[in-house]
Amino acid sequence: MTKTIKAHMRMEEEYEGLSLIFGDNDVLKQKIIDAIDHAKGVTDKKPFIFEKISNDRPDIQSIYIEFHDGFHADAGDFFEHVLHELGIKCEEDTI
Repeated sequence: MTKTIKAHMRMEEEYEGLSLIFGDNDVLKQKIIDAIDHAKGVTDKKPFIFEKISNDRPDIQSIYIEFHDGFHADAGDFFEHVLHELGIKCEEDTI
């Protein structure tokens, strides 16, 4: 069973995304959902949220937070709130 959340960020022009991998751990998944809900309340931002589920590879299950198309202002403060609530840092940033 996965014991920690792994975070990976991707940033491009007019696009920012944060992947939070929880694997097969439903407790970690709920912590991520709670952190996202908290960040929504604090920042008043409403990003796109996707859940990646894999029956073949439960170790790669994740929740993905996405801001794009210039519709959203800078997503950095939202991501910072989520990461702070979870007590983690990104493992790597992808540009």
